[in-house]
Amino acid sequence: MIDILVYLFENYPSDACPEPAVLARKLTAAGFESEEISAALHWLEGFPVAADAVCRAPASSGAVRIYDPEEQERLPAECRGFLAFLEQHDAVDAGLREAIIERALALPDAEVSLDRLKVIVLAVIWRFRHEVDALILEELLAEDADDEDIEPGEGVVRILLN
Repeated sequence: MIDILVYLFENYPSDACPEPAVLARKLTAAGFESEEISAALHWLEGFPVAADAVCRAPASSGAVRIYDPEEQERLPAECRGFLAFLEQHDAVDAGLREAIIERALALPDAEVSLDRLKVIVLAVIWRFRHEVDALILEELLAEDADDEDIEPGEGVVRILLN
């Protein structure tokens, strides 16, 4: 499913992504498996919930986010630290942070790896058309050797910087 998200970044502006039925056909033609396509489409359907998280988040800066036990279990310390890093460097605000957390917890993974979280951050930034500093973008695109199925290309950088 993560590969599909990367494919979307590289091939579609966030406001020009096709409807789910059309997108499913295009993803099939691109060689993705139907199970993976279904999971990705289901995950993408959750963006209205993420948009609600953006609207409900407090506007004040400097607030501390307390993670509940399930969030702590599914988002390891390195992921929570990375979210704090993004917020401290004004790459995301509280609303986007909440949308990122909501979408990360929507993954079927028992624990979300840092590389997968980075793709989720990219997806939220892509979907909400949020501008991001080039240095932060570089950090988002940096890969750990542990998660070999995530291969964001230069197309991601081009799409997100435009």
